Amino acid sequence: MDVTAVAGAIEVRGISKWFTGNDGSALQVLDNISLEVPAHSVLAILGASGCGKSTLLNVISGLVTPERGDIRINGVAARDFDDWRSVSYMFQEDRLLPWRTALRNVEFALEAGGMPGSERMSRAREALKLVGLEAFADAFPYQLSGGMRSRVALARSLVLEPCILLMDEPFSRLDALTRAQMHEELLRIQQLKKMTIVFVTHDVEEAVVLADRVVVLAPRPGRVREQVSIDLRRPRDTTEPATAQQAHYLKSLI
Repeated sequence: MDVTAVAGAIEVRGISKWFTGNDGSALQVLDNISLEVPAHSVLAILGASGCGKSTLLNVISGLVTPERGDIRINGVAARDFDDWRSVSYMFQEDRLLPWRTALRNVEFALEAGGMPGSERMSRAREALKLVGLEAFADAFPYQLSGGMRSRVALARSLVLEPCILLMDEPFSRLDALTRAQMHEELLRIQQLKKMTIVFVTHDVEEAVVLADRVVVLAPRPGRVREQVSIDLRRPRDTTEPATAQQAHYLKSLI
């Protein structure tokens, strides 16, 4: 079966991207990248700083247009895809509005669609409940810990009920314990909602813990060095020999 015919599937075909440097010269950032993300799977894009990970994610999201190649979502070319509300993007910074409560920050994602206020509030409360923060609906960002702010940002990404969630190093600013908790929470929600997740990371252990498959990018320009399937049972403990061995192999590719 063609995976791109299933809701949530992504196909990247021969993507190349250039940016213009300060001196007017063309700087190639991505070089002929091809990969597939089956529906309901978790893909990590891993690589050293500057290898084009975030640029590739932005191309997949439609925020950046490549010079060559194309993206297909649910079997439809990105240029013809008309259901971008089914694709959510969680950024590295939580980007919470400081003058809004947690509930109102989550609700903000729904305001552009013309949805009635009562329905927006109901869905925002459900999203906060999903990430375990229903008791903090009326708290402002400054009253929340870093992990709680990340949960609010995740709830805001989930309130649109996406079939695809794109994540750009969303947990990189958290301490190790909180990051591990967010990993567990994300996998729980992914299984519950059957989402497709593509996330960017430079953290090898994070990639091994979360992903079904890891795409390792080599710099510069960014190109696929190797695609590695992570065939380990969840939950995954980075101290276990099989998990540590997989992490060691990924490190050797970077």
